Amino acid sequence: MKYTSMKKSFGCLMLLLAIAFGCQPKTEFDKVKERELASGKVVEDLFLDLKFGMGRKEFFGHCWELNKQGVLTNGAHYLQVLYRPEVPSGKEVHMHFYPQFEDDQIYFMPIEFNYPAWFPGNEDYEVEKLMEDVVGLLESWYGEGFFEVTNSNKTARAIVKVDGNRLIRVFKKNITNVRVEILDLRVKDLGDMIKMKEDA
Repeated sequence: MKYTSMKKSFGCLMLLLAIAFGCQPKTEFDKVKERELASGKVVEDLFLDLKFGMGRKEFFGHCWELNKQGVLTNGAHYLQVLYRPEVPSGKEVHMHFYPQFEDDQIYFMPIEFNYPAWFPGNEDYEVEKLMEDVVGLLESWYGEGFFEVTNSNKTARAIVKVDGNRLIRVFKKNITNVRVEILDLRVKDLGDMIKMKEDA
């Protein structure tokens, strides 16, 4: 009899926990992401005519052509391609990128930006100014609609935009670099990407 009573109590506890966790309010980011994915809108554009779904061979060929035109060069960085975009402040900015492939097709584009003229104590080149330049550049490429998200204890901040399947996330990586991640949500979700980083 005691066993049955304990079993019922445990069952009730699990039900209450499921209800409690299931009723957590959705964040603005969750709502936007759900709405955009449900819209069925497909956005494949990245930048410089690179796209989600582009094959590895096509990516290398396209970059080679842009390299011959002087648009792209090889960067001394783990993200191997270097581009120098024009940003709102007019300062020189280095943009390093190199995609990740799933089934030989681009699905994730990590990018890192920095001011090559940065040095400690120079407020004109601090990472907050770089963040403004990067967000301004991205708005010129992808339009308005970027908004801020934070974690539950407000210790981490990012700027995000979701267009259909395309998620863009911007955040300060360290005191000199801003990182941008562009993800095809048809292939992986942001949670999958975070899990991959934790496992790495």
